[in-house]
Amino acid sequence: MIPASPLRSLRTFSVFAALAWGATFPALVRAEAGATDGGQLPTTWIDPDTGHRIHRITSEPGSASLYFNDHGYTPDGKEMIYTTGAGDIGVVDLTTFATRIVVKAPVQVISVGHRTATVFFARGTSDPNFSTLWCADLATGAERKLADLPRRGKVFTVNADETMAAGTFIVGDGEDYGSPGTLQVNNLDQPVNKSQMMATRLAARLPMWIYTVDLRTGKTTNLLSGTDWLNHLQFSPSDPGLLMYCHEGQWWHVDRIWTIRTDGTQNTLIHKRTMEMEIAGHEWWSADGQKIWYQLNYPRGLNITFVSSYDVGTGKRIWYRSTPEDASIHHNTSPDGTLFCGDGNRQNPWIVLIHPTLTRDDSTVGADLTTTGTFKAERLVNMSKHDYKLEPNASFTPDQKYLIYRSNILNGVTYAFAVEVAKATP
Repeated sequence: MIPASPLRSLRTFSVFAALAWGATFPALVRAEAGATDGGQLPTTWIDPDTGHRIHRITSEPGSASLYFNDHGYTPDGKEMIYTTGAGDIGVVDLTTFATRIVVKAPVQVISVGHRTATVFFARGTSDPNFSTLWCADLATGAERKLADLPRRGKVFTVNADETMAAGTFIVGDGEDYGSPGTLQVNNLDQPVNKSQMMATRLAARLPMWIYTVDLRTGKTTNLLSGTDWLNHLQFSPSDPGLLMYCHEGQWWHVDRIWTIRTDGTQNTLIHKRTMEMEIAGHEWWSADGQKIWYQLNYPRGLNITFVSSYDVGTGKRIWYRSTPEDASIHHNTSPDGTLFCGDGNRQNPWIVLIHPTLTRDDSTVGADLTTTGTFKAERLVNMSKHDYKLEPNASFTPDQKYLIYRSNILNGVTYAFAVEVAKATP
């Protein structure tokens, strides 16, 4: 990092003052060349409450990083994709924070490939019930059509070797949750009546399918049908034939977390509840594909909360006790599996870094026992000015130097941010 000049120090001090008093950030702060906000908003400052440096890494109003469990980083770890308010797909250089647009709107981003620096996305057609699947090379921007999707078909995920995608479609014309069409572009804020909408959507019992797409031929194959709301598909980042999905709805109304092989075998419930109002959800894969992590309330309403895992190879489980200090809409794990992070919530408005500690066991008698542990949270970003109708969705960069998140903390406008995991040098 370039040493701070006296002028830069003055600019940083001005940002401190604005943060402390909740004021609009002053024009004195360093401007960005070509920034679409006119260079009036800050690009970097140190959070006065935590001592961690924050970078605003996008300049387009309405721009955002991806959902917490969507894969947005290139295989070499040097770049990250983001979306603009208009629905374009952009790329951030994680070394310089320089940005560029690679796919023009309107499209719906899916993910970056695990094997190649390729972004996968859906594009609409003249018929709102149909869309198409595409990919683009992040270095050249060259685009390639991969498949025509089924009627009302959506794609959520691409597998580890980039040979298959998976999605869902509703049979018939029943009203879906969210946007009425198949292509949902950059719909970031959560609706005020989300809980009721989710209950209504589950109760509709719309017939639907999980399906796969062969990315080499464009062929689609129906995999699993049901009248539950099938959602949040996530391929394993290491096993090309293992797919995680959920039964969506209010969590106590469904057995949520499942895996299935892409040949249709081994349809497996990952967490089976043992008490009334026990809930589990917001599931994600560990970076090595060995564990499925999820939030577990035991039961809902008693503030007995864990971040739990299931090892897909051994069946071993770990439960880390979560506390009010790390309470978050979403948690996430670091690429090396040694750290966690959280994006906070209205009661705990902080982006946090979490240090886990396993409980020492002195040869407990019993078989197939759950390992337990505790969390210790470290605050990185004060989010008290953030409106949590927008979920921040924190994730680690591949080098674990930054946590990436989205926020509307600057004048109520959404941008993507990176906070340094290490404290700033005074």
